[in-house]
Amino acid sequence: MVSFASKQRLGRRALAWRPALFLCFAGVCVCGGAPASTNAPLSLAQAREIAFEKNWDLLAARSGIDAAAAQLIVTKEFPNPTASWSTTKIGPHEAATTFGNGIWARSYDTVLAVNQLFEIAGKRRDRQAAARAGVRGAKARFHDAKRTLDQGVTKAYIAALLAQENVRILNESARLLNHEAEIAQARLKAGDLSDSDTKQIEINAEQYALQAKSAETAAVQARIAIEILMAVPQPQGTCVLAGSLEEMVRVPPPIGPASTPGAERPDVLAAEADLRSAEANLRLQKAVRIPDPTFLVQYEHEPPGGGPPDDTIGIGFSFPLPLWNLNGGNIKAAQASVDQFEDAAGKVRTQKEADIANADSEFKEAHGRWLSYRDQTAPKSAKVRESVAFAYEKGGASLVNLLEAERTDNDIRLATVQAMSDTAGAVADLAAARTVITETELRSQK
Repeated sequence: MVSFASKQRLGRRALAWRPALFLCFAGVCVCGGAPASTNAPLSLAQAREIAFEKNWDLLAARSGIDAAAAQLIVTKEFPNPTASWSTTKIGPHEAATTFGNGIWARSYDTVLAVNQLFEIAGKRRDRQAAARAGVRGAKARFHDAKRTLDQGVTKAYIAALLAQENVRILNESARLLNHEAEIAQARLKAGDLSDSDTKQIEINAEQYALQAKSAETAAVQARIAIEILMAVPQPQGTCVLAGSLEEMVRVPPPIGPASTPGAERPDVLAAEADLRSAEANLRLQKAVRIPDPTFLVQYEHEPPGGGPPDDTIGIGFSFPLPLWNLNGGNIKAAQASVDQFEDAAGKVRTQKEADIANADSEFKEAHGRWLSYRDQTAPKSAKVRESVAFAYEKGGASLVNLLEAERTDNDIRLATVQAMSDTAGAVADLAAARTVITETELRSQK
């Protein structure tokens, strides 16, 4: 129990820490009973915002962009030259010349050389093309992770709302039977009802109450799933949800992706980027068969025994002879990778169409089922339950009829909210299946 003074202090803290999102992260939300003043309800939009900022999988996908960008920088860097110094004809005796006995004046043969490797046959171009495709793929995977995270948060939020509705319905069913049990007690005292009938009603009421307790546990677990997606450090399932299934089920389904040139679902873009990277790597492996030359510039200093020093400048180049190794194994492996990524890209495109078709079919079925329950079955069931309960109170209906009517109405109400949940979940699946991103948005991703 929270005292009035405690509530006032909590209220002042809520004003000091206004953002509702912080409250959920701090874990001060409490479900059940009268909420304290700091129990800021968590909306679906807020849950998404927190997840987009804190979710570990999304942060890892963002780090993948940085890693791919770093690899692109590596491919743009030119090979460093190699400097060498060599001194020969070093002897302990008679090393001095007419110029003296210093190290530079002795009759040693000193060579200073610089070697520089040059890549030819488009190797740098292909390597950079593969890296750019890698960056594009990393960005696409980030957007795909965000797409699936949005879907996951939405469906977890819907599941939590469904669990809360199940708790409400089961508690309502228990309350109705407890009311009938009170009437049964009065009839028992009047001699109009047997003790076994009274106990049977009480047993059914207790059964609904136990089911409600189990549903409360499921509701906590559903809220924990939301908190995990929001990267709450210690998820306890204590956040208070602001939405309702009635609001979620009225969200219209997306009609379809806009006909924007180049717009595609992120996972398809990622698969296509992987394919382009593999194709660039195949071109690179084929180009490796052409040897890269290394150019040499050297300066040689060799003081003679007399006369002016014999200093010379030399140039040259070298390259490996492609006699035994024609890079056949790497070429074959690169070709196999291209084939694999072609198959993977085709599978992703097919999966995208299948996701849209499945989600659309699920939405039509769930929406029709919900409308049928809402407009036809649920009103009939409620009316039958009320009629049987009234007749039972007047002695015009049997206990079996009462319990059957209560059980049927309870099942119908549970089925109704389940249909609402399925409808809202299908809308989330359909939105995720039809999410697209343009090339411009992809390039602008940092």
